[in-house]
Amino acid sequence: MNDIQNRTDIELLVNSFYEKVREDKTIGYIFTEVAAVNWDSHLPKMYQFWETVLLGKMSFKGNPMETHIQLSKKTEMEQKHFDSWLGMWCETIDEHFKGEIAEDAKKRGHNIAGLMLYKIGNIQKA
Repeated sequence: MNDIQNRTDIELLVNSFYEKVREDKTIGYIFTEVAAVNWDSHLPKMYQFWETVLLGKMSFKGNPMETHIQLSKKTEMEQKHFDSWLGMWCETIDEHFKGEIAEDAKKRGHNIAGLMLYKIGNIQKA
């Protein structure tokens, strides 16, 4: 099993991950019903995001934190949702990749989930 090395690997990871997300009983509805994600535009943004985060390509422009904060005003987003997201993220990485960048992807996913939960929690309390 190889490490994450290029855009093709990122696309495999992101596509495999979001296939799980769409079917997930805990968070799938957030993507399909609440956010009504347009997958044709969302997936390329996610490729760019993770390519930037993991491979340093600097292809992503956007503010994912603000997007998730706005989404949290439409539906409850709490620990169980982020735990589900993170579990699927790490599971998907482990199914396809092994190596330093794969491990970094899991750590970064953990950090991103924690930061979003923290910021959203503070906004929901306000």
